[in-house]
Amino acid sequence: MKIQIWTIGKEDEVYIKAGVEDFTKRISRYFGAEWIIIPPPKNSNKLPIAEAKKKEGEMISSMLKKDDYLVVLDEKGKTMTSQKLANFIQSRANESVKQLVFLIGGAYGIDGEVLRRANYCLSLSEFTFPHQLVRLILAEQIYRACTIIRKEKYHHD
Repeated sequence: MKIQIWTIGKEDEVYIKAGVEDFTKRISRYFGAEWIIIPPPKNSNKLPIAEAKKKEGEMISSMLKKDDYLVVLDEKGKTMTSQKLANFIQSRANESVKQLVFLIGGAYGIDGEVLRRANYCLSLSEFTFPHQLVRLILAEQIYRACTIIRKEKYHHD
């Protein structure tokens, strides 16, 4: 199985980039891992929010393959423990999912069409985090889940 993490926005800030790269390299020991940074639509900052989200949604929908398992990060999603995330990822691998896509939406959230297409809606926390920090937190949690699956020492119960 391959894990892709998609995010709408600009390249990583310097203070985030090294951590994201490190955890992505670590994840790659267990599953293929790749980040896809999707630039916001042109002039989206001048569009009404609903229209900007719709354009982002169209870009995302055009990139998704029919059999991709899509997990969207959304404040209204379900939370889970690190152990449950490990079980979740292992279950997708057991189901022979070819590509597990985690999607971090744009500044105003994720378009309704993409939310309806999602196989799962995940919330990292009830807190609101900057998108750049969400990238690092998600990468670390996916790595932690991989070590839990393999019963390695990184995670302490």
